Amino acid sequence: MPSGVARSHNHALAVHTKDVCTVGILSSSASSDHRQAQPDPLTPAALANPAALERRPRTFIAALATLAATACAVLAFALYQAAVVDPYTQAVLALDGDPGQGGRLFRINCAGCHGLAAQGLVGPDLHGVADRKNDVQLVRQVVSGQTPPMPKFELEPQAMADLISHLHHLETQPPPAAS
Repeated sequence: MPSGVARSHNHALAVHTKDVCTVGILSSSASSDHRQAQPDPLTPAALANPAALERRPRTFIAALATLAATACAVLAFALYQAAVVDPYTQAVLALDGDPGQGGRLFRINCAGCHGLAAQGLVGPDLHGVADRKNDVQLVRQVVSGQTPPMPKFELEPQAMADLISHLHHLETQPPPAAS
């Protein structure tokens, strides 16, 4: 038997080359000297044969159609979720926030974990947070409490608008120098 060829007990023949592994099942009625492996129809050599390509196009097209439909469904769901905004968030986004008032609320409610300058302590550094999250995500982050240890905060819509305005103001200020 040539090098790179192995025969198993089940009469399977595996031929290994540098780039391709072809596995075929041998006919049990053939003599051991004249056994020929039937190549896998998905090997590069078999795919180069136009007759082999004609056997598989419907399967390939069906797989592509299924993948495209799944991607469209996921995208549609994501867009729907982004478009659906609860009434509280709509009320917050309709208001103009005061960054000074938002800074005062931040120092009272948030500085214990995020630091007086929002540099991060227990909670993360919030400089540039408005670049990483949009306003809807910021509101949901503050009110949801879904990322422990951050608690849920229930602020009036104007107070939340002020806080969001303060977070936007943080991105224009460099973080304080480390001492």
